[in-house]
Amino acid sequence: MPLRYSRLLFLLALLFGSTRLAFAQTQAAVPSQQAPASSAVVDIPKVLAEARSLKNSYRESEALAKYEQVLSKAPGNYEALWSAAVLSVRIGARYTDETRKAAYYAAARLYANRALVVDPEGGEANYATAFTMANQATLFGTRQYLIAYREMKPYVFRAVARRPDWADAWQLLGRWHYRVDHYNFFERIFSRLFLGGKPSGAGSRKAIDALRRAHELDPKRIQFCYDLARVYRNQGQYTNARTILQEALRITPATSEELETSRRSRILLQQLRRRALRKHQLISDEIPPEIKRMQQADTVSLKRN
Repeated sequence: MPLRYSRLLFLLALLFGSTRLAFAQTQAAVPSQQAPASSAVVDIPKVLAEARSLKNSYRESEALAKYEQVLSKAPGNYEALWSAAVLSVRIGARYTDETRKAAYYAAARLYANRALVVDPEGGEANYATAFTMANQATLFGTRQYLIAYREMKPYVFRAVARRPDWADAWQLLGRWHYRVDHYNFFERIFSRLFLGGKPSGAGSRKAIDALRRAHELDPKRIQFCYDLARVYRNQGQYTNARTILQEALRITPATSEELETSRRSRILLQQLRRRALRKHQLISDEIPPEIKRMQQADTVSLKRN
């Protein structure tokens, strides 16, 4: 082979080898550049504190994102699990589209189940489970709805037992008592025939006690006032209902949901006041004319004296 061809082949081989070496070095360098991003250290206590602050500021979607960030690094973090469940329910409840609601509720149920695995007796995990079940039930047919209220009983009772200082747990217990105690005729028959009867232990008196306790623990939550007032009204305790609604209207709403609850509280209070006026008018109409004249004369005499 001529010498010049031998040199040419040698140069080509050298060039090819250099190219492969450079490519290999480049590929080896890429992971070392990306490694810090994939193994970035998350300051979990700091992120949890940020999540709590966002939640307390009613920035719930941002708070949920923070809790999910924690779970991406610490899948068994108890606070992040139950908090993500509760926030997922609250966010999902705002949607009118049932598909989106169901998606958020399903995610919440997964978070709550994982929280129960971490701490089966934890008040927060049990509350998150019961809270999720109560909201999921609104999307179910009658059978699944009634089953949900039967199955959530131990969770909501355990939540109150483990966290008696938590107003939200008492509110949920009060709602459970009242709803089960007021099953309609069809729900009672269905429960008796197919579910062995409705859940035991529910009562309207217990609902009032639980909702009153929630209000005592957190008197600035307008939803607690409204829930308690409605139960008072439905139980015929109209004076108590008016009193608690007047308290509700002194609370400044902080969210659109609270603003709507304030509007409903005002409407309900107006209805109860009209009812009281009608009752007073009926009583007045039943008083004989001569008694009315005597009362008026006594009033005039008192004013003169």
